[in-house]
Amino acid sequence: MPALDDALYEALIATTIAAGRVVMQVYDGAFAVEHKGDASPVTEADKQAEIVILADLARLTPEIPVVAEESCAEGRIPTVGGLFFLVDPVDGTREFISRNGDFTVNIGLVENGVPVLGLVYAPARGDLYAGRIGLGAEHLSIVDFEVSVRRSIQVADPAQSPPRILASRSHRTPETDDFIARFPGASLVAAGSSLKFCLMAAGEADLYPRMGPTMQWDTAAGDAVLRAAGGAVETVGGAALTYGPGPGEGVRAYANPWFVARGARVGSGP
Repeated sequence: MPALDDALYEALIATTIAAGRVVMQVYDGAFAVEHKGDASPVTEADKQAEIVILADLARLTPEIPVVAEESCAEGRIPTVGGLFFLVDPVDGTREFISRNGDFTVNIGLVENGVPVLGLVYAPARGDLYAGRIGLGAEHLSIVDFEVSVRRSIQVADPAQSPPRILASRSHRTPETDDFIARFPGASLVAAGSSLKFCLMAAGEADLYPRMGPTMQWDTAAGDAVLRAAGGAVETVGGAALTYGPGPGEGVRAYANPWFVARGARVGSGP
C-alpha cells in the first residue's frame, strides 16, 4: 500500500519541502493578490507550489488521482476511486497575505475515505509535520530547506483540564464560540491553517472546533497527522470525518461538514 511505503513517504517529504521553497520565494518578495470565483484569495505562491507538487506526484505515483485546490478552482476535477491525493498548496492564504507565518503546504493521501498519510509544512516557521496511520507521526525541523532534526510526536493523553482549545485566526463563527463556551476556564490558542491539527498532534492543544466552511484539501493532510498521533476528527454528530466526493457539483462535492478535531478524548463536553 503506497501509504506504508517508506520510499514514497520520504519522497513526499522532499516534495513538500520543494513546494515550500517556492512559496517562500514569493513570500519574501512583492506579490499580487487575486480572487477566485468564490471570493477566496489566491497568490502566485498557491499556483507555483501546486505545479511543483503535481509534477512530483505525476512522477512518483502516476496511477493515483490528485484533487488539488487550484486545479479544481479552474474546473480540472479528476474522477477518483478508493485511493487519491488531496493537495492544498498554500492553506491559510489570508495568513500568507498578512505575513504572520501561519500558512502551510499540504499533501494528504486518502484510502477508502480515510486520510492515511499527511504532510503539513509551515515553511516560514521551519516546521514540517508528517504522519502515517499505524506508523505514528513526527515533527521535522527544517533549516535552509533541509531536514535538521526529527522527533516522534503524539497527542496529550489525558487531555488537559480545562482543555486548550484552538481558535482560527481568520474564521471564527458564533457557533464556534458557543462550542467554546461549553468548557468554562478553557484556554484559547490562536493559530491559522492546518497547523491547528499539528499542534494537537504534538500535544500542545486538545480541541479544535470548526463550525464553518472548509474543503477536504484544507483538512486531509492535518487530519492524517493528527490521527497518526492518536487523535481523531469527527463531525458534530460524532461520526469520523470521511473523504471523497459527496453531494454537490464541481468543487462543492469536496466540502466538509462542520467538525471537531480532538487531540485526546475530552470529558464533560461534546
